[in-house]
Amino acid sequence: MSYFRFIIIAFVALVMAASCRTDDEIVPIEFENLPCGAQPGTVPRGMYLLNEGNMGSNKSTLDYDDFRLGRYCRNIYAERNPNVIKELGDVGNDIAIYGSKLYAVINCSHKVEVMDAVTGERITKIDIPNCRFITFHEGNAYVSSYIGPVNSGYEAPLGGVYRIDTLSLAVTGLAEVGYQPEEMAVLDGRLYVANSGGYRPPLYDNTVSEIDLASFAQVRQIPVAINLLRLRKDRYDNLWISSRGNNKDVPSRLFRARRNSSSGILEVCDSYDIPCSNLAIRGDSLYSISTEWSDLTASNTVAYTLLDIPSGKVLSDCFITDGSETSISKPYGIALHPSNGDIYLTDAKYYVSSGTLLCYSREGRLRWSVRTGDIPSAMTFLK
Repeated sequence: MSYFRFIIIAFVALVMAASCRTDDEIVPIEFENLPCGAQPGTVPRGMYLLNEGNMGSNKSTLDYDDFRLGRYCRNIYAERNPNVIKELGDVGNDIAIYGSKLYAVINCSHKVEVMDAVTGERITKIDIPNCRFITFHEGNAYVSSYIGPVNSGYEAPLGGVYRIDTLSLAVTGLAEVGYQPEEMAVLDGRLYVANSGGYRPPLYDNTVSEIDLASFAQVRQIPVAINLLRLRKDRYDNLWISSRGNNKDVPSRLFRARRNSSSGILEVCDSYDIPCSNLAIRGDSLYSISTEWSDLTASNTVAYTLLDIPSGKVLSDCFITDGSETSISKPYGIALHPSNGDIYLTDAKYYVSSGTLLCYSREGRLRWSVRTGDIPSAMTFLK
């Protein structure tokens, strides 16, 4: 009788456990050893990569390249945050580390995920509508936002920048800017924001908003070019701004802005015939990658340009020197190792399946590549 009672109890327990399971299974982390091997004590210790995931698929994921162990870790968020519903969310757009926290901007889930920078465990989430990019300055995070619903077209309102206190993680301000704002940079107490107007073609926005951080209000708009996206600061306090054009008769271009020595006003001083989808700066070098679509030819033009910042001269039309660029379908993200100058490129492939992370030496030779999540995009280094 005891034996049969044990069997019955075990069977009931199994049925109850099965009935309590949810449809959402926790996907375990996948590990892959890299050819570079372990590098104990190296700084930075690793790099996070945020995968966008196709819009509407709720497949944004977080990967981690562990430099010290020499291994790549795919999809770490789900396992380290098993109680978070729908995991990371829909369309991971930007990622950055400030202090001890890791911030991931999840565009179509309308939130900023805040995690412990070392463990990847969630601290909290901050609700921000249609959020795009993040930057930091003196204890505050600044997040650009389209404000209105996704794909809201001409009905979309002016965009904004949310200010977040990085200690309390509370939203402390909102500044109105142009239409569909994108990347940002801080220069001399002012926040500069690239406005795209991406919901309003052919009436794109063509300005950079200048926000006074003390009053946290827009003080002027600087005309640059239509459909702006990237905005980065170099060590000479120049701002580099990219325009995506209109995919037809206005090509993608790169611009440089600097302060007028007499007036002190930031002005666009140089225009470069360089298509630019994304860029990275290290020292005097600016690396630009482009996947420029043309509605006229129904094809992409791909470019890998290296520019010398002080002279403004193009040093190379292709900074990949071993011919391996022919294996890259859609160059999408780029980051530069802060210590050794390694170049990290991501290949989004066809935007619906796993992408690839490629590591190049500073001389442009491929060192290794590894499979990522869907649409690998933004990267940030864990120092």
